[in-house]
Amino acid sequence: MLQRLLNPFIRLNQRHRSLTCKGLKALCIHQLHTSGAEFTHSYCDGLYPGHIQTTAFQKALLAVGSGVAALHDPYRHDMVAVLGETTGHLALINLRDRMKNDPEGYTILTERPRIRLSTLDLEKMATLPDGTFGREYLRFLEDNKVTPDSRAEVKFVDNEELAYIMLRYREVHDLLHTLLGMPTNMLGEVAVKWFEAAQTGLPMCALGALLGPLRLNASRLQSLFTSLGPWALQNGRRARCVLSIFYERRWEQRLEDLRQELNIQPPPVILSASNRRGA
Repeated sequence: MLQRLLNPFIRLNQRHRSLTCKGLKALCIHQLHTSGAEFTHSYCDGLYPGHIQTTAFQKALLAVGSGVAALHDPYRHDMVAVLGETTGHLALINLRDRMKNDPEGYTILTERPRIRLSTLDLEKMATLPDGTFGREYLRFLEDNKVTPDSRAEVKFVDNEELAYIMLRYREVHDLLHTLLGMPTNMLGEVAVKWFEAAQTGLPMCALGALLGPLRLNASRLQSLFTSLGPWALQNGRRARCVLSIFYERRWEQRLEDLRQELNIQPPPVILSASNRRGA
């Protein structure tokens, strides 16, 4: 479904690039000596690697199609990714402003760290004491059988800096699971989405928070509405901007200390990591 939606946009984008890149070539060569290779890459190969230029109407079509697909299967991460990119422009601008006004967040925007298996020292993290953020994050990955390399690259955000913020949001998602003590089963994902909706303002998160409960059974709905939901919303509203934390430099910090620094309370209910796709 996604490929059928993308094909006309990709062909249009390729034709546009073939016409414009020649005219910009001389400018790119000149800029290479003044501003570095990043400018050249942006103009001749798109705003960033993998970028696909789309109009507002095309973004609306993608948002509707990906939203329907994500509603049908919330574990279609490719559809969730497209929905987030095509609806999150204003929220991303707000997140950028918050990060720029935070010294640690500004450093992240400057250095552009990535959270990937290639950038993580898993052996070192495994030797950290229990209760440290790095050790608990590694435990989360093992218990839930997930990998940080599963996050999709950004394609439809028409600003290079905002695209990185969207990518950073995706890559810290599992870190939020660790901070919040939530597994990747449906109830845990919905609780994290409630937190993210209050924290980021991304429409994708709000939609997930609104529609996710429809897939829960009665007992988990009660748990969500009476304890986990109010806790997630309250903490999402009052917590420090979670994108402004350089998590890669916090592995040795105790999880409880990091929660206190971010103004996040421990979860009121301890959920098991079992039954990942169950309601």
